[in-house]
Amino acid sequence: MISNKPYIIRAMYDWIVDSGWTPHLQVDANYPGVNVPQAFVQDGVIVLNMAPTAVVALSMDNAWFTFKARFGGVETTLGFSPEAVLAIFARENGQGMPFPPEPYPEELLNGEKEVLEEKPALSAVASNKSKVVESSATVEDGKKKSASKSDKKKPTLTVVK
Repeated sequence: MISNKPYIIRAMYDWIVDSGWTPHLQVDANYPGVNVPQAFVQDGVIVLNMAPTAVVALSMDNAWFTFKARFGGVETTLGFSPEAVLAIFARENGQGMPFPPEPYPEELLNGEKEVLEEKPALSAVASNKSKVVESSATVEDGKKKSASKSDKKKPTLTVVK
């Protein structure tokens, strides 16, 4: 099942804007792949004004949020995954929705992916299951024997977020 988080963020964003309030996102700046101006990060978190008048080219896709905003008068392109969002709220009254922090993906922590600038690219997903058994195994005397049927890995489906 795909995550409902980007859908909820978009719905809350629309509700806040339609109410005439100013939407803000609280983002985990240390989440892998997050591209935000580090000079404005406090305690690993950045709060972003997402008002339609404050951002340009806002795109809130299911896998990646991106937009341009000004920081210190300099236009900057920001990008992050919805998993990095910790809360969405209205500045005027604080109404909104917090989200629990997401665990950092293993493949990003191990440096297998570069920092993402615009949108993430497709890549292979490592399975959490045991490693695939080789089709043949070496015995002590150097001869090879075939792996038994029980040693072979069964095909599985993996959900990619």
